[in-house]
Amino acid sequence: MRAIRVASAVLLGVTALSLTAPAAHAAPAGDITSFGFSVVPSTVAPGGDVTLSVEGCRSRTTVSSAVFDTVTIPRGHSSARATVDWDARHGAVYEVSFQCGNESGQADLTIAAARPSHHPSHGAHAGIGSVAGLDLGEIGLGAALVAGTLGVAWRWSRRRSEDGSHV
Repeated sequence: MRAIRVASAVLLGVTALSLTAPAAHAAPAGDITSFGFSVVPSTVAPGGDVTLSVEGCRSRTTVSSAVFDTVTIPRGHSSARATVDWDARHGAVYEVSFQCGNESGQADLTIAAARPSHHPSHGAHAGIGSVAGLDLGEIGLGAALVAGTLGVAWRWSRRRSEDGSHV
């Protein structure tokens, strides 16, 4: 019976841990094409250049977005460059559409957040900081949720053994 309690506690802990992990960004099922495509870099500042690549397309590819002029990648070529509009919104995500023959696919292009340029740099600012894109507050909250879940599981398993009830 102890094995069942331990397994339950482990399962509950793993579930809590998986719920606190950031969700992976999955591409929609409609973006499966017979040709490959990409936008590099996927995050760019306004006025910056991106490379639009296509692989496996046997005709010319037309690439369009609200943030740059339409670009044509000729048949037999694999890439072209585009310049992002200067008036692109900082932090916005724009859709980039690749059209190869009768097929189309979409990729996201993120515009980099604005950096204040009017303030001189005075070195690092003191603060909580971040690890792997998560701030320490988020990490602490996740750790507290996991610890709380494990504590509740341990308490339930101890209460059952004290009551003498077996599951």
